[in-house]
Amino acid sequence: MYLDNAATTPVRPEVLEAMMPFWRGTFGNPSSHHEVGEQAASALADARARVAAVLGVRTGDVVFTSGGTEGNNLAVKGIALGAMLARGRRHVVTTAVEHESILESVAALERLHGFEATVLEVDDAGRVSPDAVAAALRGETALVTLGYANNETGTVQDVKAIAAVTTAARVPLHLDAVQAAGWLALSGTGADAITVAGHKLGAPKGIGAAAIRGRIPVEPILHGGGQERGRRSGTEDVAGAVGLARALELAEAERAASAARVGAARDAFVARVLAAVPSAALTGHPTERLPATASFTFAGTSGEAVLLELERRGIVSSSGSACAAGSDEPSHVLVAMGITPEVAQTAVRFTFPHDLTVDLGPVAEAVAASVAAVRSAT
Repeated sequence: MYLDNAATTPVRPEVLEAMMPFWRGTFGNPSSHHEVGEQAASALADARARVAAVLGVRTGDVVFTSGGTEGNNLAVKGIALGAMLARGRRHVVTTAVEHESILESVAALERLHGFEATVLEVDDAGRVSPDAVAAALRGETALVTLGYANNETGTVQDVKAIAAVTTAARVPLHLDAVQAAGWLALSGTGADAITVAGHKLGAPKGIGAAAIRGRIPVEPILHGGGQERGRRSGTEDVAGAVGLARALELAEAERAASAARVGAARDAFVARVLAAVPSAALTGHPTERLPATASFTFAGTSGEAVLLELERRGIVSSSGSACAAGSDEPSHVLVAMGITPEVAQTAVRFTFPHDLTVDLGPVAEAVAASVAAVRSAT
């Protein structure tokens, strides 16, 4: 059983079917001024409009990217550098629990462009206070950037309250919605920029989008032919854009029903694991969390050893972010939440698919057996 859907998901049949014509028949370059190219350009424009409708932005705000990492780099660096060039602003605000693509982008702004960053602390559930965001803002603040929902714990931030703060201060707010897409509403958040990735919701790897309000100056991080209204050069992946649009539409149409069904199954699973495994602890917010995420620490074990035991029993899960796989360091997210490095290294994350229908009771039993096996071996 594959329970690592926060890392990636299989391509949905409906998405594959929508994409197929643009790999063979309508394969043109959308920048070419002939019939084949114009057919591709028309498909790209249609996909852009459909993505914009789900995100609740104008069509021209949507920039197609290669995925979440590039989208976050474009939003963070592009908006910050645009504010620096237009207004001389060199200050950004983020939190200590962000995805590496945000934290490393902020670090690059500091290292290469003289920016100063305020990295806000979070509470023991992984949430940042809107008041803390308000207190961090300055006249030279170029951007506030944070995750809508955390990729390791599933904790959901109070984005509307944070957006009210940034809007009042006239500071752009960027939301990394890579994990939130398909589970939370993407429109009406109040954000000025939002990032999504296709492979988290049934589209292929290698396609994503960053929607950035057209009034915001953006300095591109990829230069070349000036595609995507000059914000992201490079020949567009038409098939990928069509697939992303279809995946977003399907996920949005199914979102309420999926969230209710999967959330109930997750709650039952969490209760069973906590009852069956001594010293197990749920990480993240107990209620303000993604419906599909259950992350635990199992003190007195090794998270990697538990994962191996689970896989031996036919269950695939993870210890946290796939982008940090192979690192010997404890999760920076869990440490920022006040969990000791030793306990953080015992973390195991289960993330469920949108079409989950099976009883998770046997999985909870396998978790208890795996943890017991690891503890008895140490």
